[in-house]
Amino acid sequence: MSNVKSILLVGVGGQGTILASKILSDGLMEAGYDVKMSEIHGMSQRGGNVSTQVRFGDKVFSPIIGKGEADLIVAFEKMEALRWIEYLKPGGRIVINDAEIPSVPIQMGVASYPEGIAEELAKKATTYVFKATDLAEELGNPKSMNMILLGALVKAIDLPQIDWEEIIKRNIKPAFVDINLKAFQVGQAQVSD
Repeated sequence: MSNVKSILLVGVGGQGTILASKILSDGLMEAGYDVKMSEIHGMSQRGGNVSTQVRFGDKVFSPIIGKGEADLIVAFEKMEALRWIEYLKPGGRIVINDAEIPSVPIQMGVASYPEGIAEELAKKATTYVFKATDLAEELGNPKSMNMILLGALVKAIDLPQIDWEEIIKRNIKPAFVDINLKAFQVGQAQVSD
């Protein structure tokens, strides 16, 4: 039986999805795991969707997560969780930033934002939903939202043995380290055991 774990991080351009994935991958490699990461930018610079796939274990042959294979989905925007739910394996978990970023069709008025996303997903998997964007604003830096979600991810997939503080310090500009460390801790507090 494979010990490989698969994490899918999904969001919208500009939310820091790729940075969170790189920090995650860096920490996993530091801990001795074989790690493969794949990223898809789409039209990310124009607010389009972004997804990264991180797989880790003793030996990982491919970075690609197939449908029904993700142990954890981390959605930086809640409609992205809905869009990617078919990739979650039975018994998997979902971390959702309870934030809405309307897509272009919604902004144009040709579609409407779906209602009850978090409630629907909670019927399918263990789901942690919280307002990461609001929590980041309360900390004083809205861009730290990605570190809040990374903290929640680490707690949800049970990776406390890695020195995340050191990994964050290594990947974040010195002026922003303290706020990002606080954000990481706030994110961990959002996930119950």
